[in-house]
Amino acid sequence: MEKPVVVMTNPMSEYLEHELSTQFTLLKLWTHSSKPKFFKQNSNLIKAVVGDTNCGADAEMIESLPRLEIVASYSVGLDKIDLEKCREKGVRVTNTPDVLTDDVADLAIGLIMAVLRRVAASDGFVRSGKWKGGDFQLATKFSGKSVGIVGLGRIGSAIAKRAEAFRCPISYHSRSQKPHTDCKYYSNIIDLATNCQILVVACALTEETRHIVNRKVIDALGPNGILINIGRGAHIDEPELVSALLEGRLAGAGLDVYENEPEVPEQLLGLDNVVLLPHVGSDTEETSKAMADLVIRNLEAYFGNKPLLTPVL
Repeated sequence: MEKPVVVMTNPMSEYLEHELSTQFTLLKLWTHSSKPKFFKQNSNLIKAVVGDTNCGADAEMIESLPRLEIVASYSVGLDKIDLEKCREKGVRVTNTPDVLTDDVADLAIGLIMAVLRRVAASDGFVRSGKWKGGDFQLATKFSGKSVGIVGLGRIGSAIAKRAEAFRCPISYHSRSQKPHTDCKYYSNIIDLATNCQILVVACALTEETRHIVNRKVIDALGPNGILINIGRGAHIDEPELVSALLEGRLAGAGLDVYENEPEVPEQLLGLDNVVLLPHVGSDTEETSKAMADLVIRNLEAYFGNKPLLTPVL
């Protein structure tokens, strides 16, 4: 039986590449210098696209693949996939929820600790030899600080559970109030920011949530507030964040994501009250393998005429 042809949009995981090439006919988009030429040559062969947070399946790609049947995302986020176009064309979509929840939530807490306790700056203080000339300046306590979470889905809920262990009062903002939680709900994000000391962004990126953290929200959080983003870079109006940090209208920030990755605003690089990570929220060996396995199992299920494990569409 002829193997289905799958195109992988960009490098993601060597393990995923190996498994895809074993079970399917794998094409690697990034190895071709001309994408239009690649799609012209292979458009009638490709039945599946595997993408991630860097490159998914936009309307142009979907239109160029008349035999496309499924898009399997190596991520939980769907902002790089044109869901409306997939729906219009009858293309199935899957993602990798749950398996990365713990790692991203762990990292959010790690960023909070790193910013408040000034872990990166302390490390630099020791490495530079400055400790010999005197003690490092005082940092800020985490335990008991009020935490506001934007988006109380799987990841947001996991962050809340971890923060509760630090005796932190938890509140949240989302499109609607969630059942089965004791966390205080704010229907307005400005009210949430006004009433917390640490604001964590953990929602999905949609047109509604793009730049959901703007100047008004940052000013509501205030000069003693900390902003943490493990969602998507476009959740935050990045120039406004930079201005607030430079002007002292915000105490600090911990960022794993940026608007124009891998580009990072140059002004942030010199600030020791900001911790910068290269979008590694789910990047552990264990989770990377689990995500890859889920992508493979979804493709196996689809081409085996079985129910998808984690269907989006």
